[in-house]
Formats: sequence, structure tokens, C-alpha cells
Amino acid sequence: MKISLTWLNDYLNGALDLTPEAVNALAERIARTSVEIDENETLAKGQSGLVLARVVAITEHPDSDHMVITHVDAGGEELVQVVTGAPNVAEGQLVILAQVGAKIWDSEKGELVKLRKAKLRGVESFGMLVALQEIGFDNKIAPKDFEAGIFVLPSDAGQVGDDALAALGMHEPVLDTSLTPNRADMLSMIGTAYEFGAMLDVAVTLPNFDLVEGERRAADQISASAPDDLAPNYSLRVINDVTIADSPLWLQKRLWNAGIRPINNVVDVTNYIMWLYGQPLHAFDLDQLGNQVGVRLAHDGEQLVTLDGQTRDLRPDEDIVITAGDAPVAMAGVMGGQSTEVTGQTVNVALESAIFNPSLVRASARRHDLHSAASQRFERGVNWDAQLLALDHAAALLAELAGGQVAAGVVNGAQTQREAVVIELPLARVNGALGTNLTVADVSAIFDRLAFDYTVDGDVWTVNVPARKADIALPADLIEEIARLYGYDNLPVTLPTGPTTPGHLTTTQKIQRASRHTLESLGLNQAISYVLTTPNKAKLFSESAADVVALDYPMSSDRTTTRQNLLAGLLDDVAYNNARSVENVALYEQGRVFFADGVLPREVEHVAGVWSGNVAVSQWQKAVRAVDFYDIKGVVEQYLTTLGVADVRFVAANDKPNMHPGQTAAVFAGDVYLGFVGQLHPSLLADLKLPRVFGFELDFAAILNTLGDLTQYVPVSRFPQITRDVALLVSDAVTHAQVDALIRATAGDKLVDVTLFDVYRGEHVPAGQQSLAYTLTYQDQNATLVEENVNADFAKVIAALESEFGAEIR
Repeated sequence: MKISLTWLNDYLNGALDLTPEAVNALAERIARTSVEIDENETLAKGQSGLVLARVVAITEHPDSDHMVITHVDAGGEELVQVVTGAPNVAEGQLVILAQVGAKIWDSEKGELVKLRKAKLRGVESFGMLVALQEIGFDNKIAPKDFEAGIFVLPSDAGQVGDDALAALGMHEPVLDTSLTPNRADMLSMIGTAYEFGAMLDVAVTLPNFDLVEGERRAADQISASAPDDLAPNYSLRVINDVTIADSPLWLQKRLWNAGIRPINNVVDVTNYIMWLYGQPLHAFDLDQLGNQVGVRLAHDGEQLVTLDGQTRDLRPDEDIVITAGDAPVAMAGVMGGQSTEVTGQTVNVALESAIFNPSLVRASARRHDLHSAASQRFERGVNWDAQLLALDHAAALLAELAGGQVAAGVVNGAQTQREAVVIELPLARVNGALGTNLTVADVSAIFDRLAFDYTVDGDVWTVNVPARKADIALPADLIEEIARLYGYDNLPVTLPTGPTTPGHLTTTQKIQRASRHTLESLGLNQAISYVLTTPNKAKLFSESAADVVALDYPMSSDRTTTRQNLLAGLLDDVAYNNARSVENVALYEQGRVFFADGVLPREVEHVAGVWSGNVAVSQWQKAVRAVDFYDIKGVVEQYLTTLGVADVRFVAANDKPNMHPGQTAAVFAGDVYLGFVGQLHPSLLADLKLPRVFGFELDFAAILNTLGDLTQYVPVSRFPQITRDVALLVSDAVTHAQVDALIRATAGDKLVDVTLFDVYRGEHVPAGQQSLAYTLTYQDQNATLVEENVNADFAKVIAALESEFGAEIR
């Protein structure tokens, strides 16, 4: 929530020092005591050279049909000539002049730019008349659209030559607080004043107003009804004969410094009061509303066109609605309807102040994706004690600013008394929890600073918690308040005592850690992708027929479904890096995927990786080559071998729609399917405008099931090796994996390695055949090998190859 410290100072008797150094120190203190500070800035953003000026004369431009030449009084001895194309410029206006040499904020560049003298269509211009958007105002808070022209100030906003930034309140320091859900009290200026006052030991002064009621009675113009379970408090006031107009500058300044766009005097008052008290209000056009207002749950088939122009299908028996007669005219606590909105023709206003069921408001805002400032406050809890006070203050302001007449009396549809929250707190419990030696006087002084009503009997307090502090319900909550204001830095620091238990990792945790270390040692960097994605990406590389798991109430349209694969998220990471000129990307992720399986989804641990770009051939010569299938296959093979997976084999696969059919292999451990590895499909990469990307995805749970005893040790043999080479002429249909498997199966127990060192197709090799050359390495752990034994084992291999594949030994 944006807090203007100048506005807040009204309720702290001017106790805040608003110099930049003091504001920085205050922000630091707030962050250590109550809530985080997201931003500490002013709307001015370092701009200078902007002054108030009066338009004295306007003449036509000799060479333009949309620009004019103005002469403005900026407080100097001579008038300033300024050429402008603003459609709304007129003589006598008080406007903002950016003088030559002024530094103004360029929103597109995000920096200050210096204004220079210009010549527009042959006519010199010594400055610029500006709209608020041209001096740093976002369209969301500027009261007029940029196309409407320059900003015109009321005549009493200041004198010509005055600092325009000061006149617009742009020098006011603004703190943007990041509120946790329990700090509903700080969603208002008054609640924030109590918080700051407690920190600074300054009393809070509440705003004064005079409410004068007319002779007409509100009850003669409207009636209201509301069930306690939907709206425990529901009240209306009627203001007759209002005149819709722009709000005075003081009110607009407070709103735009709070991040709110001024609309008109009636709407602005409701927003101002909401920011002041934290109590949302809604203004209805009484003549469109009728004389009977009700609160109920929506019926089946009902719709409502809300103020944003959207037609909403109301959820029967779930959405709270405000009705005129029996027709819905507003979604309670969330947004009003178009049919009763205040317009330029509104004469009579019905002003609503209520407390709605927070759970139902939260559900409606989420279902309709319509989170508003009002719903935020109703969801977290508003101050019951301020509900009628805010309504009266708003009515008084409408009488003052809109010339309205406040009808006598308040129309109540429901008025439920809040149940008091009374907490007993012994001093011993405070000191026991905080480790302090606070006295009764110390704690009582903190309760005084918090403006809590309490009595003390000996060393036990009975605290009556004010309605504005909805976050306090237990003695522990009071202890937290004491700790915050006493100062966390002042609490004694002690080491924990008691027996210690040595920690250890489970077997699964050890393997998971080894998995990450292995992939990182192979040159891949860890990535962490979003678990939530779109339905298409969730199924992109999934090999399961299970349905996706979709969220009932997603926060955004691109985070609606839990993932069934990791590769899609890693592919997004590759695209992100490539878009920023990072072409060599090697990433892995280890995490869970989710499959629909009854009431709860089934969670499975996966591990995946991607590699694209180039791989270094020689660091010294800086030679590189493009990553290929064998690089990513080698990563997978070495990864599984290091983890202790036995009998790893790769089988060509062309049944995976998002993988290249000629460069993809299924990965097995014996007969257990682990996953796949290969090049991602070129058409998929073309859609993403990516070069070749290679990847793999493995079922980590399946890998765990294949592992035996993790304590594995193979002694290094001290006896010599014997090698045998063989070249085979076999059909092209025979794969290396088939040959390798047959050799290992028939070579005997002394075979320690099989290496393919040559593949040849071409001249001297018949068409449809290939030459494969292998080195077989034999070694005994316990004795020197005998040639005859090796030759016998090798002969068995030759015989098996000739029999199985019809191989011709070359």
C-alpha cells in the first residue's frame, strides 16, 4: 500500500521528519519493526525546471493546422513563447511549463532527459506545456487521458513561477509497504498512523469533520435488508442534489500519491475514505437504484455487467450480490454494476458502507479473477468501529465537495455488535517467551504507545483489543506486539541448550545428492522451473496416458496445470537464454511431475537435461563443434554408470512425437525402461525459433529401484590385460547395441570392456551392409590370463556373431 508521509503527518501532529535522510531512516526502522518496504520514492523522480504558468495569448501557427503559438506568463519579466499541439489549451489557464533546461522523466527510456529549445514548423518554442503523463505519471493514476491534452490546474493552485512539482504534491515522500495478510490494519492511513505512532511514541489525532443533515429523511427514500451471515453490518446514507465535477486539487494529490486515479468528486471521496479508514464504500445512483436494496446470494442463471464493462455469470448460492428490487446491481465487496454507477448526470447518491462475509468475498474475487482494493480489505477484515464513522465522513465530504444535501438518518439493513476480544497476559509469560527482564511499567508503556485499552492487576494485564487490530486474538499475539516495539535487536541472544541429535541423510537423499553432483560434474547447471504450466506444455514430453492435474482457481492463465514432464520447462529456459544471446546452454533439473490418480495426484521424481549450442574441442585453441546426439547420450550413460545402474542399454526409438525420430533412443537398465534421450523435434524447435536442442528425461524413481547396495567397490587388478580386435561385415539393420549385447553375453566372465572403434560403409563394402570394428579387453582379477583361455572365449564370440547376425569376419 502506498503511504504519503505528508498525508500521514496530519494524523501524527507533524511528528514525521520528511527530509530524504530521515525518510530513509524511517523506512529502515519500519522494515525492522513491522512490514517490508517495497519502494521509497516521490513522484517527482528528480525532475526540475517545471513551473506554474498562465496562458496569456494564443495565435495560430503559420504552417500547421493542429499546433498553436502560446505566450505564457511564467513569473519572469517577459512572456515565454511556447508552441503546442494540445487540443484543450485556452487563454487564462494555469498550466505546467517545462522550461528550457528542465529535466523531465521519460517513461519509455526510464531516465531524466534535458529539454532544449526547439523549432516546430519554423517557429521557435522555448519550453513545453505538459500533460501529467509527460512528467512521470502512469496512465493508471493520471486523471485525464493523454489524448485530452495538457493538465490544467485550478486557479488557486498557486502563483505563476511556483514550483509545479510542489503544487502537484510530487515532492511528497511515498512509502510502498508490502503487507502480509495479517496486517489488515495497515491497509488504511489511520491504521498506519497508529503503527507509526507506536514506533515513534507519538499520539494519533483522528480527522475531524462536520456532518450536517437536511430535513429530508433517508428512510423515506430507500430501505435495506441484509442477513447477518452475509453482511453482519450494512448501512446506507442518502445525499441529494449533488453536482458531479472534478475533485479539488488537494484531494486529487492525495489519491494519485496513493496510486489511485481521480475520477470525479463522488467516486474520489469513496476512494479517499477507503484509504483513510480502510473501509470500502460504494456510491449508487439513487435514481437508478430504486427505493429497495437487499443483500442475498446469487440465483441460478443470473448475470451482472460490472463497472469494467464485463458480463459476469454469477455463481448461484456462492456470490453475494446487492439487489435493487430483486435484480443484482453489484457484486458485494468486489465491484459495482454499470446499471447503477455514478455518472455525470447523477443527482442523488446512495452511499453504502458494509462488512461482508470475508470468506465469500475472497471466493468471489478469486472465481471471477476480480481482485480489487475493496475485496482485498474485506478479505483481510475491516475495522468494525470505523464502518459508520467512514460513512458519516464520506457523506460530509460529498456535501462539501459536491454541493449535496445529506438526508437525515442512516438506513441500516443489519447492525451486529462485534464480539469483544479480551486477553489476559501475565508478565512472567512475556519475559519467559522473550528472555527479557521487562517490568510492569515497561510493558504498560508499550500498550500505551499502541493505544490499547487495558487494566493491570499486579503483574497481569487484561487487554481489550481494538477492532482495528484483527490480527490479535491470543496472548502470543500480544507478546509479538511487545517484542516488535521493544525491538528485536534488543532481545537477548542465547544459545539453545539440551541434547543434540546428529543428523544424517536417508538412502534416497544420498542418491538424490549424488545425482545432482554427477550432472554438475558432467557440465550441466541446475535449473528450477515452475511446477505450474499450461495443459499443452504439461503433456509435451509426457509418456503417460494419465490426465493432467488442473487447478480450480489458478492465479494466471499460463499457470493452470501441474507438469507431467521436466523437459518443457527446461526448453523454456533455453528459449529465455537464447533470446538474450546466450547460445551455449547446458541445464538439468531434478524434481517431481504429477499425474491424475484418483483424489490426490500421483507424484513421481524425474530428472531431465538439455544441451544446445557448441561444445569445446580444445580450450587452448578455442576450437568448438556443435553439440550432437552422442554428447547427450554420453552424459546419460556416464550419469547412470556413476550412480551404479547396471546393464544400461540404448534402443532406437521413433515413437516419441516431440523427439527427432532418427536421433532418439529409449534408455533401459536391463529390461526396465528408464526414459529417453535424443534431439528434440525440429518442427517443435522451429515454432520456438530455436537451433538444435538435445535432451533427456529419466524416471528417477525407476532408477532408484534398479540400484542395489550403494556400497560398491571393484578392486583394481594388478594383472595385465589382453585385447582382441575383430571387424565384422553385417547388415545395416544390425545395430551396435545388438552386437555389443551379444558380445557381452557370450565372451565369458573375463571380459571387462567392449569398444567400437570403427564404422565403415562405402567402397569395398556391399550395398546394404556395414563394417563394424571392435576391441575386446580381457582381464582377470586374481591371476594372469592364459592365451588359450582367451582364445577359446573369443572363438565363442565369433561363432555367436556368425550364427546370430550372419556376420562375415574380415
